[in-house]
Amino acid sequence: MASVLELDDGNFSETIKTGVTLVDFWAPWCAPCMMQGPIVEGVAKKVGSKAKIAKVNVDEAQQAANELGIRAIPTVILFKDGKPVQQFVGVTQEKALMSAIDEAQ
Repeated sequence: MASVLELDDGNFSETIKTGVTLVDFWAPWCAPCMMQGPIVEGVAKKVGSKAKIAKVNVDEAQQAANELGIRAIPTVILFKDGKPVQQFVGVTQEKALMSAIDEAQ
């Protein structure tokens, strides 16, 4: 079973560099982020090795969030080989995230 990776400014670029990676940008004080978290964890359980699933606390990884222009959270970005291919702002349901991962394969 895949787990959700915790990313920071130090390991963000290296982690998203290859393959498909879904990243949830969040903060502990954000109520909608608390709703998004379990959805992202559900996706991680279902995708297995098809994609990496990760979270970035925007309070702790401000460089990554700033470089990507994150202005609202939760924001979920799907990367393929280091490049963003799809972005979701606000609470996004599992079905939409799974479809995006399948399309990016």
